[in-house]
Amino acid sequence: MTAFKYILKTGLCLSALLALGAHAQQQGVSKDEIVIGTIQDLSGPLAGFGKQARSGMQLAVAEINEQGGINGRKLKLLVEDNGYDPKKSVLAAQKLVNQDKIFIMAGHLGTAQNLAAMPVQFEKNVVNFFPITAAREMYEPLDRLKYSFAATYYDQMRITLPSLIKEKGAKKVCTMYQDDDFGLEVLRGGEAGLKSMNMEFAEKTSYKRGATDFSSQISKLQASGCDMVVLGTIIRETIGAIGTARKLGFSPVFVGTSASYTDLIHKIGGKAMDGLYATMTVQNPYLDEASQPIRFWANKYKTMFNEDPTVFSVYGYTIINSFAAAASKAGKNLTTDSFIKAMDSTVIEPDMFGGAKATFSATKRLGSDASRLSQIQDGKWKVVSGYISAGSVK
Repeated sequence: MTAFKYILKTGLCLSALLALGAHAQQQGVSKDEIVIGTIQDLSGPLAGFGKQARSGMQLAVAEINEQGGINGRKLKLLVEDNGYDPKKSVLAAQKLVNQDKIFIMAGHLGTAQNLAAMPVQFEKNVVNFFPITAAREMYEPLDRLKYSFAATYYDQMRITLPSLIKEKGAKKVCTMYQDDDFGLEVLRGGEAGLKSMNMEFAEKTSYKRGATDFSSQISKLQASGCDMVVLGTIIRETIGAIGTARKLGFSPVFVGTSASYTDLIHKIGGKAMDGLYATMTVQNPYLDEASQPIRFWANKYKTMFNEDPTVFSVYGYTIINSFAAAASKAGKNLTTDSFIKAMDSTVIEPDMFGGAKATFSATKRLGSDASRLSQIQDGKWKVVSGYISAGSVK
């Protein structure tokens, strides 16, 4: 073999090896950066939630990067707006996964939105990490690319409703729910809770996502004589439904899920919202009652974003920190496989925000199934029960 042919052959082999190495490199992970994607509602009916979650995530990213990142790599957060539209979620996921080459999708807001986007992610081996929704589909059926942190809407209502019915002596329990995957989860959880008491909903009514007028639904519930109403609602639907009921002189016990547990309810809805119950996990960080660590954190948040933090700010913040802990545990050679291996032996202890202990394994992808109950009293959410695990209630 001539020297020229040897050099040519060696060069071609080296080029092939380099090409193979480049091809095998983990998407979203470079020598000095990890790319995280998130999809939020920044312009639609849940923009209040989406902007707060984004801010919490941005604060966590800033803190982690200030401390040197994760195993020498800085975090880069890319945010897309879906306007709370599942079709836009698909487009956003396609951009983040295929163009921006994210390593992981973190804290995507919305049930139907996640269900629409997950197939795009899974085709490219991108983990769906701690979506901001409590639907069972976020961890069922079992999938190596799914991790969820929130007690499900189904279990929240299944566990909470029987004890609240007994406490209030309710005779006619009704429901108003959003006509989509989220609302149906609340409906089914309520049905399961009632079944355990040999009861069923006396009346059911639904509304389309994005609706703003609930007079016909509330009139229907009032005409049925409902003394308790399960709400499969979020922000403006909760406010609109209760506000309409107050105007009509209709005063049942209203109970919602963690989807309606936000300070926006009483800040926007005012005094009329007093009395509303909601299931929840992490407590809203009111600054005048908060611990010193939370006050310090909240002041840092307010300095950065010029507004007070909320429970959704906490969700975003803790989601990124939970990801960072597992990514750090995965070591320098961060891949989807090494991240999954790290997550599957992860325990998240309760932090200053009061969340329940969370554990994960190869067969357990919901961190915690525990929730508790709060009520709006004098314009603030007050915790009125301890944590109850879904597994403890048959």
